[in-house]
This record gives sequence, C-alpha cells and structure tokens, in this order.
Amino acid sequence: MRVKICGITTYEDAMMAINAGADALGFVFYPPSSRYITAADAHNIIKKLPPFVEKVGLFVNEEADVINKQSSESGITLAQIHFEASEAVLNALRVPYIQVTRTAQEADIPDLDGQYRLVDAFCEAYGGMGKRLNLEWFKGKDNSHIILAGGLSVENIHETLEYGFYGVDVSSSVEASKGVKDPNKVKAFISNAKKNQF
Repeated sequence: MRVKICGITTYEDAMMAINAGADALGFVFYPPSSRYITAADAHNIIKKLPPFVEKVGLFVNEEADVINKQSSESGITLAQIHFEASEAVLNALRVPYIQVTRTAQEADIPDLDGQYRLVDAFCEAYGGMGKRLNLEWFKGKDNSHIILAGGLSVENIHETLEYGFYGVDVSSSVEASKGVKDPNKVKAFISNAKKNQF
C-alpha cells in the first residue's frame, strides 16, 4: 500500500518521511490551513528531494491558471483537487491531477471507471479534520484505485489492510503540532501501513 504524508512544511520533515518509506509528500497550497505553504517555500524543499517520490500539491477553490502557476513554481508532480472543479478547469490543467471525493455516506463513493480518486470524510471545512470513514462501506468493493484519507492513525491503520486500497493519506495524526511531524508516529504509521507487503 502506498503512503502519502501530507502537510509537509519543512525539508527536515520531508526527508524524515521519505527515509521512513513514504511514497508521496503533500504540500498544502490553501492559505486558511495551518499547514499552508507558499509555492516558493515548497520549491525550496522539493528541489532538494531525491527522485521517485511523488510531490503533491493540495488546492481548494482555485482556477486552472493559479493551479498551473503554483504547480510550475513549486515543482510538484501531482495536483490534488479538493473541490468540485468543472470540466473546463480540469481540462485546462497542465499538471497531472487527482480528484478528492468528500464522503458522508456510502452512496457518495464514486464509480471510478478506472480512475484513481482520493476519498476523504466529508466536513464543512476542507480536509477530513480527523474524521474517520466507515470501512464497512468499502467491503466487497474493488478499492484498488482508492487512496483513503480521514481519521487514519498509527493505532487504526491496520484495520484498512484487508480492503485492498491503493494507498492511504495522513496528516494530523502523525504530527507533534500543526505542521510539524512526529518522527516516531510517521515511522510507525508507514510501517503499519506496509506490513505484510514484501
């Protein structure tokens, strides 16, 4: 299972997550977030990172030209779209992207038709706010194109392993404080997420 550590704000946290086995890092380009980072600051981190790690930029309620500009300036390799973007916006993007589905009930889980999607718990604010999704909603489904987010932690990540998710996305539960990662929690989360894979 792939693991994304989101809300990266420093080079030290980025490298710590990579060395712990993270497959992807998330950079939040949403100013109201306590984990917000500018494109320029993200670039200063990303330019020093090793290859073969996905660098993901999180966007909320932005037009395509803003997403394209900040993606280019920062050096991210994937845009994470946290809002109901129109087809016109998606078609105008010059960076690969993944859409986020904010899920309040089982019926909200999208028919993916071969596309990858990040599925997060619905909250009025953007981001899962630590709220967990009901794993029973995914029972018996093909979850191989879903990245699961929302309320995941060192203590409960093992509960997701039987469902065959493509990946998981975590932020707040592996922090020492907002925007600052806890190395022990990051290492334990990634280790537990990747158990029995090799």
